[in-house]
Amino acid sequence: MNSYGSFPGARPRRLRTTPALRRMVAETRLSPADLILPAFVREGITEPVPIAAMPGVVQHTRDTLRKAAVEALETGVSGIMLFGVPEDAKKDAAGTAGTDPDGILQVAIRDVKAEVGDDLVIMSDLCLDEYTDHGHCGVLDESGRVDNDATLERYAEMAQVQADAGVHVVGPSGMMDGQVGVVRDALDTIGKEDVSILAYTAKYSSAFYGPFREAVGSSLTGDRKTYQQDPANLRESLRELALDLEEGADMVMVKPAGPYLDVLAKVAETVDVPVAAYQISGEYAMVEAAAEKGWIDRDRAILETLTGIRRAGAQMILTYWATEVARKLSRGI
Repeated sequence: MNSYGSFPGARPRRLRTTPALRRMVAETRLSPADLILPAFVREGITEPVPIAAMPGVVQHTRDTLRKAAVEALETGVSGIMLFGVPEDAKKDAAGTAGTDPDGILQVAIRDVKAEVGDDLVIMSDLCLDEYTDHGHCGVLDESGRVDNDATLERYAEMAQVQADAGVHVVGPSGMMDGQVGVVRDALDTIGKEDVSILAYTAKYSSAFYGPFREAVGSSLTGDRKTYQQDPANLRESLRELALDLEEGADMVMVKPAGPYLDVLAKVAETVDVPVAAYQISGEYAMVEAAAEKGWIDRDRAILETLTGIRRAGAQMILTYWATEVARKLSRGI
């Protein structure tokens, strides 16, 4: 007599027998609308510049950025996160190019807004590291340490010029204490109450940022361990989360994604605001490098990593594969 509570009566493999059946019972689904495309725009170039450590990713010209935004929109991607790369000569200790209304990021926001309007969510990185000659995310004090409160004043200015340029969402990513509240106040002061804040709530000091630093032409000396989070800590992320929500964050993010799925899952089960995760440059580079050597199936690995991030609780995923994956998902692949 068969027992239906256990083998041989219970056979979970029955629900895995065909692709159609597996698709029907899938617990986690990935769609183009879940994806956000990070994109780099570099000042003073006439052709896109390939990023060696990130095969397939480039520093865009203003023209190619507009095309990339249109392509993302056409494939169903929800948003584009913009990073500006100024000319080296414009970098200084205070990162003034980051608050110049005619700085490369503000120009790029206006370009993309003119191209896609409100049909694609335009997001901007709100941080000084691309614009400082020392490469840190804030201004430095006399001892060479990042001055938290002085940096907040710069972030307030950045938020306002980005909002004036037409951005829909700002992403304060520097991990300064109080940054979300200061940015919210700065936006509200100039009547930009509708601009949302995607808080980089749990941004860890990670080895996986390496390729990104090439992408933004980073001038970093030293490291960011005094302000980005320690990879050993989880409870600290929940404290950061509570503070960001109290200060007015509309959405929260965990970065990197893959090595911190436990943090992502804990954040997702704790909050009632949308949760994002950033699949960063090193995660991208590892898959591309292993696939290039023939060690893994590239397309399967990409979908598996993104599905894992989605399963852990991310409603939005920033990934350099956004447009490619969205196109494939739209075709049912």
